[in-house]
Amino acid sequence: MENNPQASEFQKGTAISYALSQGGGFMLIQATVATFFSNFLTDTVLIPAASASVILFIATLWDAINDPIMGGICDRTRTKYGSYRPYLLWVPIVLTVVSFLLFLNPSGLSTGAKIAYIMVFYILYGMSVTALTMPQMALIPAMTKSDKDRGQAVQLGIISIAVAFTIASTFTSGWVEKLGSYAPLMIIYGVLAIAANLWLFKTSKERYRAVTEEKRSIGADLKIFVKHKKLIIMLIIWMFASVGYGIMFSSSVYYMMYYIMRPDLIGIYMGILSIGALVSMMVVMPLLLRFFKTPTKAFIVSQAVTLVCYVILFFGGNKSMPVLYVVSFIATAFSAMEQGLINFFVNDTIDYIQLKEDVALNGMVSAIKGFAYKCGSTLTSSGILAVLAAASYIPNAIGGQPDSAMFAINSLRFGIPAITCVILIVCLIFNPIEPHRAEINAMKEKMQAVVKD
Repeated sequence: MENNPQASEFQKGTAISYALSQGGGFMLIQATVATFFSNFLTDTVLIPAASASVILFIATLWDAINDPIMGGICDRTRTKYGSYRPYLLWVPIVLTVVSFLLFLNPSGLSTGAKIAYIMVFYILYGMSVTALTMPQMALIPAMTKSDKDRGQAVQLGIISIAVAFTIASTFTSGWVEKLGSYAPLMIIYGVLAIAANLWLFKTSKERYRAVTEEKRSIGADLKIFVKHKKLIIMLIIWMFASVGYGIMFSSSVYYMMYYIMRPDLIGIYMGILSIGALVSMMVVMPLLLRFFKTPTKAFIVSQAVTLVCYVILFFGGNKSMPVLYVVSFIATAFSAMEQGLINFFVNDTIDYIQLKEDVALNGMVSAIKGFAYKCGSTLTSSGILAVLAAASYIPNAIGGQPDSAMFAINSLRFGIPAITCVILIVCLIFNPIEPHRAEINAMKEKMQAVVKD
């Protein structure tokens, strides 16, 4: 990966504060929802899998649709603090309250009332995540044009995300047993998220603000992106990276509980996956980037190794626990880095649009990435439950699942993720931005800061 020889434009602590704003308490909340929420709905709130699938489909689809709206709003926000930084002050507070209410088990309500309750707060949860994620992603190219600064922030963010995901996936079950529910954890995680985003607000400065014409609508911004048809490849990459990563964790609880029939080993298995994700972000990804030079090549290699591991586990994951543990660890150590690598492509796409159109659409491009990513989340969250419902899954029936449900669970854990690997490899080979790398670097050399220290 090439770096421009520019001096750092970050204030002291900016890269660390940015990393903690993306990881930290914010990711602890998201990791808990991603890993345990589906099981919470079916096995704790006792909402039928088919109904839960509809809830997640509607909520996450709306969450994806409102991303471009939020991105356009961010680009048009004008305050003395900048376009993106003000959202760091209040959105984490809203997210904390909504996450707490989301995990309150409405046990005294009828099934219909439970569905309505969960629907409302899951939609609000998704909107809160969007309202924080969009400004965070748009902030990096607004703060610095230096590839070195951007790379440092992204890689530290990846490490922070991996650590938070490791903690949440490994220890949440035990903490819930002690606290009695997920809700108190949401308050603790939320306080950490609030603190990290306040620190980022204090240490950040928007030097290269997006210049958005007041008369141009959000729809016009969207059209600028859409006219570059080859960028559809980026949308596919963002979406299937979400599917591959999300389904890996969301299906693992069902896999260990019903396919392996060892619910007592869920914590151990989730810990192995989480540590694998941490190794992926902190060790394997930096090594691949250093060796292969570009995020695109590193991404292709990571998916190829993951594909081989998933094929092995699909056919023999239940034959030997040591094989399951070791090969799952290797797969995660190569696959989890996709969450970091796709962020390089966000900055690249912002630069590409500015090169071709001479307009900065930081928020809109970040939002479109969020839209694609959440379309993947929609497929993951609702798709898992829809597949289970179609396969005649029986809640809490360990050892009593029909063959159709057993095949579905194995396919969800390893079969479908293997297919996503193939799709990603093909798209990465045809990355449309790579041929314009020299032009983009030349453009950034000419950029001038509009906000001085």
